Amino acid sequence: MGDLLLVRHGETEWSASGQHTSWTDLPLTQRGEEQAKSLAPLLSGRAFALTLTSPLHRAARTAELAGLTGAVPEPGLHEWDYGGYEGITTAEIHRTRPAWDLWTDGTPPGPDGHPGESPEDVGLRADRVLSRVEAALEEGDVVLIAHGHFLRVLTARRLGLPPAEGRLFQLATATVSRLSTEHGRPVIAEWNTRP
Repeated sequence: MGDLLLVRHGETEWSASGQHTSWTDLPLTQRGEEQAKSLAPLLSGRAFALTLTSPLHRAARTAELAGLTGAVPEPGLHEWDYGGYEGITTAEIHRTRPAWDLWTDGTPPGPDGHPGESPEDVGLRADRVLSRVEAALEEGDVVLIAHGHFLRVLTARRLGLPPAEGRLFQLATATVSRLSTEHGRPVIAEWNTRP
């Protein structure tokens, strides 16, 4: 059984400011581009059975700059749909909803095509991605290049936890994390690794 490597994309203007960013397809900042390039040594020397990336530019560009070739866009890897909270910080949301918590409340509907998502919705998507990569993991390592909140939910699901337990796994931009197995059970082998 191979390892599942998770790569969070490099910094964008909104990730730096704490604004929720799902479908808004922002480019990497100059710092984000440098962060992505710095990931190459952590990923080189590995042969991946499968490389999947979110279809959003910030993830695909991170994969490219990190030296990952042959990445296949996977729509299921897109970030949590923040609905009506797109572009808004948690501090701004708390001004009108002081008790709001992404991990328990999810997000309200936004413009057409962006209904928002609950933790359970994101968990179902993560489960579909995990099902897709299962056969490739039998062949070797798999790398997923995507977004912070989504990868945190995916980690929770891989470990057999409810989607909301993704709140336990803080994930910085431009990091590599590795999920492996021990005695046949999924485990975190490395987390938030930077060069």
